[in-house]
Amino acid sequence: MKRSFFLLTLLTLLLVSCKKKLTHPSLTEKQIDLGTHKLMSYSSSSGSKYLIVFESGLGNDASIWTEENIRMPLSSISDVMMYDRAGYGKSQEGPSPRTIDRLSDELAAVIAAIAGERKVIIVSHSLGGMIARSYAIKNPSKIAALLFLDPSHESANHWTQAEEDSLYDATKKTYGAGPGLLQEVRALREDLDYMSTLPNLPDVPVTVITSMQESAEVSSIDKQLWYNAHESLKNGITVFEHLSTIKSGHFIMLDEPSLVTENVKQLLSKLP
Repeated sequence: MKRSFFLLTLLTLLLVSCKKKLTHPSLTEKQIDLGTHKLMSYSSSSGSKYLIVFESGLGNDASIWTEENIRMPLSSISDVMMYDRAGYGKSQEGPSPRTIDRLSDELAAVIAAIAGERKVIIVSHSLGGMIARSYAIKNPSKIAALLFLDPSHESANHWTQAEEDSLYDATKKTYGAGPGLLQEVRALREDLDYMSTLPNLPDVPVTVITSMQESAEVSSIDKQLWYNAHESLKNGITVFEHLSTIKSGHFIMLDEPSLVTENVKQLLSKLP
């Protein structure tokens, strides 16, 4: 797979979504103090049994999830929460390195502050899929279900230091010195090594949606490798569903929001 060029293509798409602003008054802002820095969360609360948590991909703050056709259908049936990772949106810059191990611990702090004793359904995209996996493995008792949208996976992404350096330089040149994005790019190789050491996910309902839409940069062979990597997430899972779509690119939640909301509802229907 053309790893550097493939991710640079994704980063090009990120530019539009990064410019969105959270303007929905029905979402309550709450700043979570982690001691070293503060993260901003956005949530709606009506006392539902479960909390739906959104975890963004590389380069995206919480605004990627505030589209009316994602947030509104789900907030009408359950409490929802999204947040800006360190260095994004309204959150402060966090200490380096910004590894998946650290990011999943920060996700745990945000969930603890918003969810209370409730279990969560995590909807994650791209790099956020690795954060969600790490969190779920560390906190299995908090997980009710998981929905992965075109998640990054260590068996499909293999980076040399030179490739990471090239991506870092290109990202900085294109997007400026945004601390969240740059710090996360700098940790990519370490993240993939870390993910390869993790055990299977906890045995909760899991759905994965993979984009099989081809492009000039991504061939059918590359896409099959991507699909196979996602298929491996079923190991140890009793209730597992793997869907593919050619109607969406990498940003499935933007191209096919109803596919996302319907699968969240299906996961909810499988829970007590």
